[in-house]
Amino acid sequence: MRFFIEDLEVFFPYSYIYPEQYYYMVKLKKCLDAKGACVLEMPSGTGKTVTLLSLITSYQAQYPGVGKLVYCTRTVSEIEKVLEEMRRVYAFRFQEGHPPPINGKWLCLGLSSRRNMCVHPRVGSLKDASSTDSQCRNLTATWVREQAQRDSAVELCDFYENFEKTGRDAILNGVYSIEDIREFGREKTWCPYFLARHMINFANVVVFSYQYIIDPKISDLVSKEFKKNSIVVFDEAHNIDNVCIDALSVNITRQTLDASTRNINTLTKTVKEVKTKDSDMLMAEYKKLVDGLAQTGQNAITDRIRAEPVLTPDVVDEAVPGNIRKAEHFVRFMQRFTEYLKTRLRSTSVISESPLVFLQGLYNATSIEAKTLRFASSRLNSLLYSLQLKDVEQYTPLSIVADFGTLIGTYAKGFILIIDPQGTNHGMYGTLPTLQFCCLDASLAMRPVLSKFASIVITSGTISPLDMYTRILDFKPVAEERFPMTLTRDVVSPIIITRGSDQVAMTSRFDVRNDLAVVRNYGDLLVEMSACVPDGIVCFFTSYIYMEEIISMWNEMGILNQALAHKLLFVETPDVAETSLALENYRKACDNGRGAILFSVARGKVSEGIDFDNHYGRAVILFGIPYLNTQSRVLKARLEFLRDNYQVKEGEFLTFDAMRTAAQCVGRVIRGKTDYGLMIFADKRFNRMDKREKLPVWISNFMKNENLNLSTDMALGVARKFLTAMTQPYTREEQLGTSLWTIDDLVARRFAPPYSTMPLPDANAKDASKDANNNRP
Repeated sequence: MRFFIEDLEVFFPYSYIYPEQYYYMVKLKKCLDAKGACVLEMPSGTGKTVTLLSLITSYQAQYPGVGKLVYCTRTVSEIEKVLEEMRRVYAFRFQEGHPPPINGKWLCLGLSSRRNMCVHPRVGSLKDASSTDSQCRNLTATWVREQAQRDSAVELCDFYENFEKTGRDAILNGVYSIEDIREFGREKTWCPYFLARHMINFANVVVFSYQYIIDPKISDLVSKEFKKNSIVVFDEAHNIDNVCIDALSVNITRQTLDASTRNINTLTKTVKEVKTKDSDMLMAEYKKLVDGLAQTGQNAITDRIRAEPVLTPDVVDEAVPGNIRKAEHFVRFMQRFTEYLKTRLRSTSVISESPLVFLQGLYNATSIEAKTLRFASSRLNSLLYSLQLKDVEQYTPLSIVADFGTLIGTYAKGFILIIDPQGTNHGMYGTLPTLQFCCLDASLAMRPVLSKFASIVITSGTISPLDMYTRILDFKPVAEERFPMTLTRDVVSPIIITRGSDQVAMTSRFDVRNDLAVVRNYGDLLVEMSACVPDGIVCFFTSYIYMEEIISMWNEMGILNQALAHKLLFVETPDVAETSLALENYRKACDNGRGAILFSVARGKVSEGIDFDNHYGRAVILFGIPYLNTQSRVLKARLEFLRDNYQVKEGEFLTFDAMRTAAQCVGRVIRGKTDYGLMIFADKRFNRMDKREKLPVWISNFMKNENLNLSTDMALGVARKFLTAMTQPYTREEQLGTSLWTIDDLVARRFAPPYSTMPLPDANAKDASKDANNNRP
């Protein structure tokens, strides 16, 4: 359908539109007109992605001065979903005779890592991302290609060579998913990854991961050239503050330092050999460093796998200090720094200190200054390039140490250093002492993005309360809005269970979580719901440890056997392969009618990226409130920082984080207005107003007073009544005019001109998209 929002004609590729989609577009257009950042929450399963794409591409088409759309999401599967919706939008415009009139061509493509895009028979089969990056560099680096001109025995990548010969002149048009680019690369014998890297600068819509624009180690290589008039969308952005913090944090173990020492020994030997055989190579590098040209010669897209770990505004724009310009001097410098870190990790007690305190101790012990340390990462990258080393992934440990040096030499505020002799468990290596350099201020990583781009949209289905994000990311939005879900029947039923049938309180509070009465009541709830709810049930626990404890106790009580009488049981584990297998079998059990229960963990893989639509999730049970571990020293430091700098109280942030996690978990159950499911909050603390008010409005609006303080048997009655109502026939006609609008509804509300266009049938969306892309080169 086609309709107007003020003077903007919007092309929407479906016959029907939800009211919240329309109102979302209205608010979004106002944000784009005003320029700046906005925070918008839209109910899960109501077509947020296609809403964004339809409005913004229409905006691009009508206002030629608007730049590219940079659509950021989390995973490869989500990237593919966005591109599929974009294909529908483009195909509909094409069908209507209104393809986006941008320079006569229009391009949308997705970008992922080399590992996901490489088609080289050997390199593309590698499982590890760092190995793929390194092997790719071994075949494509400038100096490797120069060697190949002198020695035909040197192996090159034919795909990249062909791309260099003819691929840079390619003109692409249409929508290209990651798999489309791979197939196109095979067909043309061009490298898909470098083709995508080259074409994103000319694309009108680019879809990739958050890290490509937030993490300075990646963004400086990929998105640095994007212009200010670009529109940046952060979708599924409920955890964007954590992404920002992770991008600027470094963890170092004793194992890392030992491997770093081996790297230093190898570099020492290599530098001596090069000085003997080809001293001009190192002398040329030295002259460049004297002239302040550390990265000169690394301009080729293949030569740099990573950039500096600091944000662009904080990169030092001056020559490398004289005491680390010579290769042998820099290697000894890194050796002294690494040995000092080893002495710090020998501490028998936990140490928490600011960057300034650490730097003072470092200077007293080694005479290393912060100014010199700031250049550690760039100087190492320059040396690795100058030595023309292969298999650079083996120098990852030393790169981590250099990144730490650059970060701690650059930032004095918003960070903390924690040295823990107990550390964390590293599998076969056991528990290792750990040095954590933790970013506490998420706004540091967001600030360059906010200042660089004209319009930024931060959106998700579970991003309440909105004002918390503006506070911890430190920006003033041009708009904030939470959109409710319009329904003709209540397809979600949030239930808060505060006690068992024996009236013993239900809670995962630490001091009573292992109480037999509490555990038994949780088990009785599981058994009763497994008998009442058809098909799939997803259960979320607050942590892996808590889940293991509860399942073990349930097994001893015979509760698992009772649940098995109704459904099969599957468990999420930290291992990705095991979890994928469990999910596959869980879906099979739901498909064949046996039914299944999936035990999962809040903040795990299942809670973030997996949808349980229709019969795969008729109920979600949240056992306890998923608070962060308040004994974490990193968390304590962050809470103190937020309190002192952004006036965010500790309890306020902890509750905010727990409830956004809870909302993300229960939100898995509903993926559309024809879907339905129970949202069961099993903890008495959920009944407090300070918890409920932090839930998204599209969930809290369906919380009825009579469902807020239930026992297990009362909840069972509510569940049966709800499920019975949901099994009644429900047609599209019942939704029309209220929760589902046609073009006539828009005309009646004066939201569209009094004409109707032929909508693109959903079934033919893909075929029409293929027709639209037939003019590919």
